[in-house]
Amino acid sequence: SIHIELTQELILLVFLPPLIFEAAFHLNFAKLKDNLPLILILAIPGVLVVTFITGGVMMFGGGLSMSTALVFGALIAATDPVAVVAIFKELGAPKRLATIVEGESLLNDGTAIVIFNIILGVALTGEFNLSDGIADFFIVSGGGLLIGLLLGWIVARLIAAIDDHLIETTLTTVLAYGVYLVAEQFHVSGVLAVVAAGILNGNVGPKGMSATTKIVLFSFWEYVAFVANSLIFLLIGLEIKPDLLVAHWGLIVLAGGGVLVGRALTVYGFSWLSQFFKSGPVPFRWQHIITWGGLKGAVSLALALGLPTALGSDRDLIISLTFGVALLTLLVQATTMGPLIKWLRIVTPSHAREQYQMNMGQLIALKAAENRLSELRQDGVIPPKTWEELYPELAQQEESVASALQALLEKEPTVHHDLVVTARRELLLTQRGTLHGLHHDGAISDGVFERLIAQVDSALDALDEH
Repeated sequence: SIHIELTQELILLVFLPPLIFEAAFHLNFAKLKDNLPLILILAIPGVLVVTFITGGVMMFGGGLSMSTALVFGALIAATDPVAVVAIFKELGAPKRLATIVEGESLLNDGTAIVIFNIILGVALTGEFNLSDGIADFFIVSGGGLLIGLLLGWIVARLIAAIDDHLIETTLTTVLAYGVYLVAEQFHVSGVLAVVAAGILNGNVGPKGMSATTKIVLFSFWEYVAFVANSLIFLLIGLEIKPDLLVAHWGLIVLAGGGVLVGRALTVYGFSWLSQFFKSGPVPFRWQHIITWGGLKGAVSLALALGLPTALGSDRDLIISLTFGVALLTLLVQATTMGPLIKWLRIVTPSHAREQYQMNMGQLIALKAAENRLSELRQDGVIPPKTWEELYPELAQQEESVASALQALLEKEPTVHHDLVVTARRELLLTQRGTLHGLHHDGAISDGVFERLIAQVDSALDALDEH
């Protein structure tokens, strides 16, 4: 049989930086910022709720010791939205919903790992001090974010000054692993350092990149994350003892139920606070999706693989439970997510809407090509004769696509209606943001602010019912 000796440090160093960096690199900070208060609540207090609810269920219902139950609760609290976000993209789910799910998953990975390390230390030493634990959490988390922002900013400035896709790709690779190692050297969160560096570089770095660099960079990190995900599942498969998996199927189902209960309490219990934030309330139907979308995957598996052998037989049990719960969420929640989204009418896919998106995409791409052609002519890269030959072709294609788009909108009033609803929602959210600004500056009183916000929220709720 194959035996691979893997330490916790090696597992986390090899697999977590690329997984976390890739997710952070692709996250749009402008959208993340609008929903950050809710995401932080779900990712910090929410992780604690899932940890202790799951731990309690496994301790009282599954007969596990307190330390083993809480170690498992902490590592299983991390979520993996890869499958859910892929379904969102395929069905055209609201961008804000996708941002909440992806952003929360990214940040709760970091907080779950910090909490996991604290609880694992308690399990191994048998010593715990509440005030020291809270202080450690904030020092480890804040220190990691600070190091990530500092080193991320330095690399972002280097990328902005360089125009070579190989060097820029190498710099991001060095950053992903380097920032993790530096943070861990200072005994702060390497994962949160990678999160901060990834978000900063993904939003600042690409602004100065050429199109070639962007394609190479995004493809590279997509591939690296895929390989890391695949290897984690391969390694966990080698570590798994099938007889334990079968023997503990009842505990796995119980653990899955405990995780889902903790997730539900977190989402439904904290989402009502979103009405007080600038981004506005989270529709109740969305809360069902956020709850059901709490899949388990690579991060939880990596933590389980890296458990020290000092845990003895509990280590094999935790690995089996983690793999079982991850498999359960993939087989049950991931496969039913699409039908659930359609049943809740969060999206209503139609051929007309897809055709509209195709036409709009073609039109925007053609206009971008036309602008680029004009730039090349002005810079003297291409002679006027070449421009005179190519420009009419682009103009003719633009006119053809624009005509098809107009005909589609006239033929399919539902598409036009959806666009109007989307535009109205954006206008209402803009009004909401402006009201928050006026209230913050003291231009309107608390009472007036609450009445105006209530009016806007009522209009948003009415739109969500359509």
